[in-house]
Formats: sequence, structure tokens, C-alpha cells
Amino acid sequence: MRIVKYLLFMLSIFCVLTSKAQNTTPNNFIKITGFFGVLHPLVTLSREETAVNFRDYYSVGFPFGINFWKNSKTAFSVEIIPFIKSENGSSKMYNVLFHPGLVFDIGHGFRISARAAFETTGRYGFTPVFTKTIYKAKSNSYYIALGIPARFGNDKSGSIGSALQIGTSF
Repeated sequence: MRIVKYLLFMLSIFCVLTSKAQNTTPNNFIKITGFFGVLHPLVTLSREETAVNFRDYYSVGFPFGINFWKNSKTAFSVEIIPFIKSENGSSKMYNVLFHPGLVFDIGHGFRISARAAFETTGRYGFTPVFTKTIYKAKSNSYYIALGIPARFGNDKSGSIGSALQIGTSF
């Protein structure tokens, strides 16, 4: 019995001396960034009408969101945009857009996003977004973006439009 105890003791010492600790620094980590901006729809074209912002009404959105960067080139993004509309002397919040998607960094401060779109007005669709970083500071950066929303549903004909967004990411 003494020999078995001695062998177990020696085996445990051998295991301790030859074992290596796990690397606690992950090779692939998720970087999380956030953003906030101001969005101005410019024009929306559909079969029924051409709606131009700033002409008969003023509409503005306040996009905010979070990006989960898988690596330096690809991120999953969740964006929410509440919209306010001012028309005939009164204003109201008239729509909230849930805007999940993928972001691709293509270099030199340019990014392309492919976003799904789900609106509280009952419309849905997709939005390609083209973004350019215009100033990069130490803890945040400022950007300008052009979105091209395509929307369907809610008993209306399909539409396509354009929107200009400026903001900061951190």
C-alpha cells in the first residue's frame, strides 16, 4: 500500500511540474462600440408620390446603436431610430425603426452596412448604408453616412429613398 501512495504522490508531482497554464488572453475577442447621430431623410420615391423632406414637412431621426466587432473588418450592429415629424405647426414622434445588420470596414475610413428594416408604421425592408469617418479622435470619431432605404408593406407600394446621417461613434 505504501508503494501505491508513493507512486500516486510522484505522479501528482510530475503532473504539477509538467502542466502548463491556459492562455487567459483570448485570440479572438469581440470589440464593442456605440454610436449616436442625427438622420435627415432627403427624398422618398414611390409609385404614388415623391416625398421631399423640408418642403411640406420636416422629419428627423436620432439613430443610436451598438456594434459587436468580430474582427477589425466585420461587425454585427443593432440600431434604433426614433423619428420626429413637424407638419402644419405641430410635431410628434411618428415612427421607430429597428435596424439590425452587418457592417463591413473596407478601409481608409469607409464602411458599408447591410441592414434589415422593421418600422412601427408597419413597413419593412432593407437599407444599404455607406459611411465615411471624417475625423478620428483618441476616444471617438465623427462620421457622415448615406442610407438608401427600400421599404414595402402596410398596403402601400414599394418605395426607395435617401437619407443623410451625421454622428459620432465611441
